[in-house]
This record gives sequence, structure tokens and C-alpha cells, in this order.
Amino acid sequence: MKAYPIDDIRNVALVGHGGTGKTSLAEAMLFASGATSRMGRVDDGSAAGDFDADEIARKMSINTSVLPCQWKNNKFNFIDTPGYPDFVGDVIGALRAVEAALLLVDGTGSIEVGTEMGWDLAEAAGITKLFFVNKLEKENSDFYRALEALREKFGNSVAPIQLPIGAEDKFVGIVDLLTKKAYKWESGKIAPTDIPGDMADQISSMREALIESVAEMDDSLMEKFFDAGTLEDEDIARGLEIGVRTGKVVPVLCGSAMKMVGVDTLLDFIGASVPSPAAVPPAKGMNPSEAQETRGAGDPFSALVFKTMADPYVGKLTYFRVFSGSIKSDSHVYNSTKSHDERIGQVYFLLGKTQEACPEVGPGDIGAVAKLQNTSTGDTLCDKNKLIAFDAIAFPDPVYTLAVRARTKADEDKLGPALHKLSEEDPTFRTSRGVDTSQTLMAGQGDTHLDIAVGRLKRKFGVEVETDIPKVAYRETITKSADAQGRHKKQTGGRGQFGDCWVKLEPQPRGVGYEFVDAIVGGAIPKQWIASVDKGIREALGQGIQALCPVVDVKATLHDGSFHNVDSSDMAFQLAGKLAFRAAAGKAGPVILEPIMDIEVIVPEQYMGDVIGDLNTKRGRVGGMEPMGAGRQRIKAQAPQSEMLRYSIDLRSIAHGRGRFSAKFSHYEEMPASSAQAVVAEAAKHHNEE
Repeated sequence: MKAYPIDDIRNVALVGHGGTGKTSLAEAMLFASGATSRMGRVDDGSAAGDFDADEIARKMSINTSVLPCQWKNNKFNFIDTPGYPDFVGDVIGALRAVEAALLLVDGTGSIEVGTEMGWDLAEAAGITKLFFVNKLEKENSDFYRALEALREKFGNSVAPIQLPIGAEDKFVGIVDLLTKKAYKWESGKIAPTDIPGDMADQISSMREALIESVAEMDDSLMEKFFDAGTLEDEDIARGLEIGVRTGKVVPVLCGSAMKMVGVDTLLDFIGASVPSPAAVPPAKGMNPSEAQETRGAGDPFSALVFKTMADPYVGKLTYFRVFSGSIKSDSHVYNSTKSHDERIGQVYFLLGKTQEACPEVGPGDIGAVAKLQNTSTGDTLCDKNKLIAFDAIAFPDPVYTLAVRARTKADEDKLGPALHKLSEEDPTFRTSRGVDTSQTLMAGQGDTHLDIAVGRLKRKFGVEVETDIPKVAYRETITKSADAQGRHKKQTGGRGQFGDCWVKLEPQPRGVGYEFVDAIVGGAIPKQWIASVDKGIREALGQGIQALCPVVDVKATLHDGSFHNVDSSDMAFQLAGKLAFRAAAGKAGPVILEPIMDIEVIVPEQYMGDVIGDLNTKRGRVGGMEPMGAGRQRIKAQAPQSEMLRYSIDLRSIAHGRGRFSAKFSHYEEMPASSAQAVVAEAAKHHNEE
């Protein structure tokens, strides 16, 4: 593929709910433009955009794929994004690399959560938005119902610029409201046709509404409109371009990806009305002096990495969008995020899994490079002599966690490096080690996300694992004071063992921790063995009282004891201290402490009652609610961690995928006796098994 000047490039992300036909539309545009010789299909695994084994098996997009094509005088870089919410990270990354989001809507259904999410993310990214109502050939499809739903959800800026000719199996073409021309498709081939007579009045009224909208985009257009009562075609096109670029007009196009209806006109519209990289403000970043700086096409090289992927043949593949200058094969660039020099081998243009070698990737374009050692998603690459760092991509924190363990010793040796590679490839996938539970944890955006991660561990890295719900890091403490003796005496025929101490335990305020007090007087225990008692108590703290959980917030006072001149030793007094602690703790009202999380849930108002009711069943305490705008509410609450381990699944069910939440540790508090019994029983079972 030849290099294109920045004015002739269009970067567009295909965004929307799963099943709306994003990948099928991308395939249709590739075929229509001649980028591919046959139209791939998701169902038979031949789609250029869905090339990963998991995508083929599940018949759904999981990864971002770059699908460029040449149409007339332009190069279009389409980025096909996943529609399932678990893979929102790829959508967020893709939207940082484009100037426009093409939001797909299924003409047979309603506005679904993936479309709402795509709109919100495109709004946050500040990029152009346009809709394509797809699948109009299907039974029960209705363009006008979809249009009404879009306007109701997203406002009056949503404006149709095309109308369908026919419906369902009789859908054969479109009418362009801008030019008042009609087109029909036969076997994917476009041809002019007459406007159906029964559509004339509807076309006239909708075109007038469109003209009024675009006239408001510019003072000169408004003046022409008032003088003449209408606008010429070129004026309408200019006003629409301004409206699309500024977001004051969100155009709605229509068609059928499977029947290739409306694909040509969609490509024409993107070329004419979607802004090129040169038509948007220069990218902003921070220079080494921590001052904001911009980068335009003619400035020294800078690029943002928006995707990293492990390729089975070339290793790690880094996807980047160039904002200024160009990146050349066999050169050096600087990773300003990591402060590290990177050697560039061969740079590529991508078409799905196909890599086309090229000498350089210029400003506004999208490319890839293999085997960068220290570069990951969100990093900035730039000229070492002209440093800049773009804002990192803000990926969501994980909301669902599983414990993972290797099936065999051989798998165990490979598990750590494999998990690290997965987290490099996917910033929304993270791994950690449970400090208190000694479990390896992997966290992501949902159960499907982690299920696919498990499959990739086996397929890409040969690591077989088992997963489980993570253990909760419970604590134990006491609620009242108690005093007890710990006496260790053992005679073995030679030198014996003797240690004797009295220890008083008292509860401490939550969070204070363990405190040891030496209250021995008169040399009842020699000084060299007082520390031994402390050491024994500390060891007992880690072994728990009832449930094998660490004991916290306890004050231990050593106030009496006795010793033997020959048989007393460090080990004997350690054992005595441990026995004294256990005896006193059993009488001191031991309780289980559980971690409490601060929860923030954002949901549409209609689901608020159900969400609050569900939190109540999870022993949650709602602390407040506040409106978020756009018909959404933020609920703040606290709930035990043990009740929130599968909350991402529960919330998705309650709010039909339209809710999101975050959780962070707040504090420990006493667990209700009825719930604590289950923890104690589980600990006893675990102890017996060992």
C-alpha cells in the first residue's frame, strides 16, 4: 500500500454492541474497495478482522484489528473493535488512534448497551460520531424505529442523511437526502434509480429539516438560507462537514453489510465529511519541562501505542498511530514514557493478521512494528531530540478476580512469565499475588474476559491452569481482656525444656496492631528470654485463634512467670509464649474480622431500586446517591469483600449490562456470628485435610 498525505487519510473506529455487524461491515468495505478479493464472513471464520483462534471459535471480535483500504483518492484506516463489554479496553485504545467513531445499530432491535458505551467513549475522546443502521434486509428491521430510538437516546443532533428504499427482504437501495438522488444495488453493484413516488413527500420534509440544521453551522450559510429559503448542494455539503466535525450534527446512514447495500455511499460519505488527521487540532502532550506542547504533521516524529499483541510468528507486535513526522524501518526512536531507546526493525501496514512491509509510516497514519523490548500500550514513541509524552490511555480497573494455579510443576514454572505477557498485551488484565492468601490472582473486566485469558495461556504459552474464587483475607481479634499461663515442660532424660509465663491479652482499637509490654519485675523471667516470649506470641498471631487467620489489634502484657537455671531456653519460652497466647485468646471473646469495600455503582435510574435491593442482600450499606446526568445515578455504599467477588456478573444481569462499578478496600470490621461460623468451619475442614 502506498504512502498517503495526511489530508487524504481517514481514521475511523467501528464501534457498537456485539452482533450489530461491525466486522461484517468492515469486510464489505474491504471487498468493495478491492482491498480483499472475496468478502469474508464471521460465521465461517474467514473474516479478515477476526483472525484470532478465540474469535473464530466464538464468532465474536475480541481484539482490535486494523483494516485499511483505498477508496478513490483516500486511504481509510478502519479499526474494528469488540462489542462485548469485557473487552472495552480495546475500544478505548482504538478511539485514541482515530478522528471518528462509526457507531453501528442493528435495524432489527433497540439501542443496546454497547452502542451507548461507544457513544460515551467517543464523547469522552472528543471525536466525530456517525451512525450506520445495519441489517435492514432482516425480518422485523425498521429504519424509522431505529432513528426514533437514536434521537430519543442521543438528542436532536442525530440527523438522517439517507433513507432506505424498501424494507426487510425488499430493501434494495437508499435515497441520499443531500443530493436527492436514489441508488439501488443488485448483486452488490450500485446503480442510479428513480425515487419511489410514495417517498417524495417524506424526502422533501426530511431534507428541509436537514438543510435548516446545516444552515446553523455557519453565518454565511444562515444568510444564504434566509435569502433563498434553501441552500445549494455544495453549501449543504460544506455545512454538514462543519456540523459533523464539531459534533453538532451526528449523521445517520443506512444499509446492509451482508447484501452490500449502502457500502459504497458510506465510503463516499466518510471520504467527504469525516475529518482527516490534518483537520483536527494538533495532539497535545508534555515536554521534558512539564509544559504542554502540541505536535502537528510537520513536527519531529511522535506516535502513541494503542495496542500490543503477541503474534505467534513475529513475537510482540506494537500498533501505533503517528501524530507527527514519520517512523522509518531500521531506525531508532525514544520511548519517552519509559525513558528508553528502542530500535525499530521493519515497520508494517496491517490488514488484520497480514503485515505489509513498508519503508515508513507517515503523519496521521497507523502502522505496526515487531519485537520492541520495553514498549507497551499507552506509551509515547518520539524523536529523542524533541521529546514529548502524550497522556496515557485511561483503561478501566479490573472488576472481576479469580485465583489461578498451575496444574503441574512444569506449568508452574511457565505460569508467571505467561501471565506477565498477557498483561503486557492487555492493560485491562492484571495479575498479582495475594499477600495473605498466597494465591496467584488474575483480574479483568468479567468472566468471559478471564475465560479467554485461560484459553490463551494454554494455546499461546502451553500453560494449563485451574481457577477458583479467591480466598478472602480475613483477620481475627479479641473483644475482651483475658489472662492465662503458658507452661512448657519436657524431660527427655538429659537436659530438659522449661518455660513458664503469664500473659494478659487486651483488645486494641481497630488498626493499631500488635503491642507487646514487658511488665516482669523481680527477675521472674530473665531478660534474655522475654524476647523469646514475644517471638512465640508473634508466631501464634499468624496461626489464628479459630479460623487460621492472622490475629490483629491485640496488646499482650507479660507480667509473671518462672524459669529453670538448666532447662530454660529460648525455644522453651517461645513455646510457653505461644501456649499462653492460645489459652488467653480462647477466653478473650475471639471474633472474625472481614474486609469491607467502598463501592461506587453507576446505573440508569430505572435500575437503581434493584441495585440497592441487591446490595442489601449482600450485607451492603448504602451511604448516598447522586444524579450523574443522562438519566444515571451514582450509588455509594460499603459491603463485605466476600459478598462482592462475583458482583460484576450480578450487576450485569440486574442492569442489563448498563451498570458499572468500582471497589476499593476501606477497613476491617467484625463479621456477624452467623457468617463467621462458615469461615471457622471452612478453616477446620482445610486444617483436617492437611
